[in-house]
Amino acid sequence: MTEKQTQGHIHPISRAIFDIRSIFEELGFAIAVGPELETEHYNFDAMNMPADHPARDMQDTFWAKPRSDGKVLRTHTSPVQVRYIEQKLKEGITPPYKIIVPGKVFRNEATDATHEAQFFQVEGLYVDKEVSMAHLKGTLGYFFKKFFGSDVEIRFRPSFFAFTEPSAEIDMKLKGKWLEMGGSGLVHPNVLKAAGVPEGYSGFAFGVGIDRLVILKTGVPDIRMFCGGDLRLVNQF
Repeated sequence: MTEKQTQGHIHPISRAIFDIRSIFEELGFAIAVGPELETEHYNFDAMNMPADHPARDMQDTFWAKPRSDGKVLRTHTSPVQVRYIEQKLKEGITPPYKIIVPGKVFRNEATDATHEAQFFQVEGLYVDKEVSMAHLKGTLGYFFKKFFGSDVEIRFRPSFFAFTEPSAEIDMKLKGKWLEMGGSGLVHPNVLKAAGVPEGYSGFAFGVGIDRLVILKTGVPDIRMFCGGDLRLVNQF
């Protein structure tokens, strides 16, 4: 008698990435990827973060040794924006560009139920002529309604990020409660310039934590459970 093989299960983070990709593909977004070990130039300089920006401090960033090499474990997926644009321009392809960048990022911080030193983020970028905050809100509204259900609402709160101007925090109303979901805004002109985008173009960008999306959708109580290796978690999905 042939021994029955136990069927495996897709990790909830992987399943969420598949769903996110599917939703954004409906809007014409392509998928882009980039290195997790990133250069200081792409992780900070090209994202309009000057040398004295606090995000460069060791409390937030894992630097490769020796630090003089200027390599970091990427703190966000935003560097892929610049890498993607540079490659497209090198190929002679000018905007519009529409991409999402799902991937792992790293922060040198204490861990607890809602914070982890490594987690997954999805970055979004749209570059074209006359891109506005209305395009950004419409895109995010479509995504959150498809991912969580048609009864959710979103709103923007003014904020600051070095690579967007204006910048806004994204809040989502789920089951009667407003929750902070991520950051967004119009791409800062310095970022477009660093990537080599010709004048006359603008864009929006956003970043949302995938782990947080899964926690809210499934009720998993602790972000650390996603990378703990406990098959009892995976088997539920």
